Amino acid sequence: MQNRGPYYITTAIAYTSGKPHIGNSYEIVMADAIARHKRQQGYDVFFQTGTDEHGQKVEEKSAAEGVTPKEFVDRISGIIRGICDSLNVSYDKFIRTTDPDHEVQIQKIFKKMYDKGDIYKGAYEGMYCTPCESFWTESQLVNGKCPDCGREVKPAKEEAYFFRMSKYADRLMKYYDEHPEFIQPVSRKNEMVNNFLKPGLQDLCVSRTSFTWGIPVTFDEKHVVYVWLDALSNYITGVGYDADGNSSDMYKKYWPADLHLIGKDIVRFHTIYWPIFLMSLGEPLPKKVFGHPWLLQGGEKMSKSRGNVIYADDLISLYGVDAVRYYVLHEMPYENDGTITWELMTERYNSDLANILGNLVKRTVSMTNKYFDGVVTKTGAGADVDADLKAVVTAARDKVAAKMDDLRIADAIDEVFAIFKRSNKYIDETEPWTLAKDDAGKERLSEVMYNLTESIVIGANLLYPYMPETAKAILTQVGEEKLRDNDDLDKFGLYVSGNKVTAEPETLFARLNLEDIMKKVEEIRVAQKAEYERENGIVSGSGEDNADTANVSEKEASDVIDLEPKAEITYDDFAKLQLQVGEIISCEEVPKSKKLLCSQVKIGSRTRQILSGIKSGYSAEEMVGKKVVVLTNLAPRQIAGLTSEGMLLCAENAEGELSLLGVDRDMPAGAEIG
Repeated sequence: MQNRGPYYITTAIAYTSGKPHIGNSYEIVMADAIARHKRQQGYDVFFQTGTDEHGQKVEEKSAAEGVTPKEFVDRISGIIRGICDSLNVSYDKFIRTTDPDHEVQIQKIFKKMYDKGDIYKGAYEGMYCTPCESFWTESQLVNGKCPDCGREVKPAKEEAYFFRMSKYADRLMKYYDEHPEFIQPVSRKNEMVNNFLKPGLQDLCVSRTSFTWGIPVTFDEKHVVYVWLDALSNYITGVGYDADGNSSDMYKKYWPADLHLIGKDIVRFHTIYWPIFLMSLGEPLPKKVFGHPWLLQGGEKMSKSRGNVIYADDLISLYGVDAVRYYVLHEMPYENDGTITWELMTERYNSDLANILGNLVKRTVSMTNKYFDGVVTKTGAGADVDADLKAVVTAARDKVAAKMDDLRIADAIDEVFAIFKRSNKYIDETEPWTLAKDDAGKERLSEVMYNLTESIVIGANLLYPYMPETAKAILTQVGEEKLRDNDDLDKFGLYVSGNKVTAEPETLFARLNLEDIMKKVEEIRVAQKAEYERENGIVSGSGEDNADTANVSEKEASDVIDLEPKAEITYDDFAKLQLQVGEIISCEEVPKSKKLLCSQVKIGSRTRQILSGIKSGYSAEEMVGKKVVVLTNLAPRQIAGLTSEGMLLCAENAEGELSLLGVDRDMPAGAEIG
């Protein structure tokens, strides 16, 4: 196999605030599939992942547990690494931002940027919202409260160092223009340009003094380096970057990275802040940043308080590692969010893995044993139907490669499964059981079994990046000892005539009963609920005498919220409110705001612009197409420099999670609510 040179791929490093769910773990599986595919093609791959371990949340959570921040992150980082290992992820390095060599380089990087004049000392001053960790001016407040979340704010001032982002804005825009492949999908690039670069970049806070769990600034030790400069730099420190100019041979070999694989919610940090940091350091920019969509549970974000979290280890316990890998890779669209439920997972397991793949392998091995004592022999007794099978099989390698180059992982898997589907059809077309009825068909039958075995071998090789253990198990069953060279996967007929298949074929994927699965899922949910209550100090009663108390406790803790009553109003007061159904036809993030989304809402024949502090609960993409309840006779007001002409109604639970109010039937935009 030819050496195609180095290939460096990274994931975003996971924040050590808690155990990640399958929606977080999807990214690492996707990166692993890409890394394995590239190795298979002959690339010298370096695959890095890890954990982001500093910050105020870690400091607060560790204090709540009565342990040091380092003890806390050691435990959580171990959990995250364990999840990677359980998903059979072939990373080359697992970096931690508490690694001593990383911390030393962050201090050097900070000093280098400061000496260059790109970092300067200043201060945040204004009205501070603690939940949002944001400062606001008086003019930005809405009714004296935070414009993002609506909570109380207090006067505050914090000394901080800032990075001069605007200094590099034009250079970054030029880089976008000259490297159209840099941000994928293209829609993510448009968001960066329209929402952040064109309105003008604001200088970025890169140090904090209000907490201590971070990397100290060497020349001003009451400051710690703030999260994004610390975390993003792992991509270069992990491969041997040295800010003093003594970077390792490894760094020179692998940087710039070929691919940063990240979630769509942190594209801004990786395509604006990170490139500008690299420009300041005088280092090359990564070749591509891919902002993948989210994996949602039944269309909703996963949340412990909702009780809808699905973890990788629970999935693995019910379906096995490779089935989980298959689902999350195959069911994630290129650009839009994917969905996972226990029901869908079971259906895919049975239809794709048990029926299409597992059944094909078992039938082929069983028939070979039945008709030829397990010996696979090429006789040359061909027929016209063979040509189409061979054409599908030999074309698959390049089709898979083309899809993978475009990062269309699900489509690549479909190209692999096209081999298995075509092979199943080939069995129906050739009817081996009929050929076996008399000796005249024996040579043809032998050729049919050879063609099936060779098709399965090539399919298993191409399946390896996505389902590595399954691929190896298939090859073992059909008598092939190892993976083939990628250069040979477009050639049909390399299976050694005279090889033997295994005498006792194993069932790769036994069909599952959904009712049995859901019983186990209920046990998982009960255990998760108990853990959530324990973590949050919720006490549930037990026994008959405490049944009512237990119900009330659960409701008070999770299902209801008691508000301070407001003054009573009359019907005439209510009648003053004009509530209508609105259809959101477009939505964008508001520059320089952590919480605001700007929606264009169709109400009757008119479209209104409405700003809402709901970015923590919804992405701009999710908003489009929703039909929502709108207060339309609210006086227009200026929010963050934009005019808002109404209000979207929204519910909020005790954890700050949001849910837009809508209608449960398809109603026209503008329909009156009352």
